[in-house]
Amino acid sequence: MHYESFGDGRSIVFLPGWGGDAGEGRDVHEPVFDGRAGRRRIYVDPPGTGKSPADPGITDQDGMLAAILELIDEVVGTERFALAGTSAGGLLSRGIVKRDPSRVLALLLRVPGVIVDRTRRTLPTTAVTKSPGWHEKQRRYYDVADAQADFGFLDRIQGDPATYALREDPAVRFDRPTLIVTGRRDTMTGYADAWSILDDYPQATYVVLDREGHELPVRSTALYRALVADWLDRIEHPDA
Repeated sequence: MHYESFGDGRSIVFLPGWGGDAGEGRDVHEPVFDGRAGRRRIYVDPPGTGKSPADPGITDQDGMLAAILELIDEVVGTERFALAGTSAGGLLSRGIVKRDPSRVLALLLRVPGVIVDRTRRTLPTTAVTKSPGWHEKQRRYYDVADAQADFGFLDRIQGDPATYALREDPAVRFDRPTLIVTGRRDTMTGYADAWSILDDYPQATYVVLDREGHELPVRSTALYRALVADWLDRIEHPDA
């Protein structure tokens, strides 16, 4: 499985949204680490995305989770690490926490997928107006990821809620620094459903960004990065 790694120190593993690759998450988050030492950043291309080939042995989300856990074991080893998941990557991140909460130092969920069945999601009716920044992000990241992704493989998993969901509910109490960032105009995963998991994370900051959709940050990049910086501060100085 392909990944990109930057820096040294305690690892943060970044998991993209469904069909996405390492590029967008890397370029959104790397500026936060300018002048901030002590963190190794690992940006993953899950199976069937980016430079990672599809694995025909993976037939459901639990298979995807197992493959990512195997990669983490190989790259991170036995040390503790932080997790940052976007959209479906947020579901996988919560699944990793459920498997072994003691191993995870902190959790970042960006526009997390909470309700797998699209027909049951609480979604806003007003979509975000497409700005020049949105179109540039679409061209630079999402179109590139779509051209590389193996959608035959991915769609077989995503097409049925039974295979797109984790078999075990990922809900678990996680009492370490957490950041949940949602978009007020996110018509893909919404923002309201993420509120329902807040009690699982007693040290969570929960944010709804106005004017942002599922592709956030587009209009609020500086604010988003400030929130991530605060999350990192809380990891480094838990008693401050």
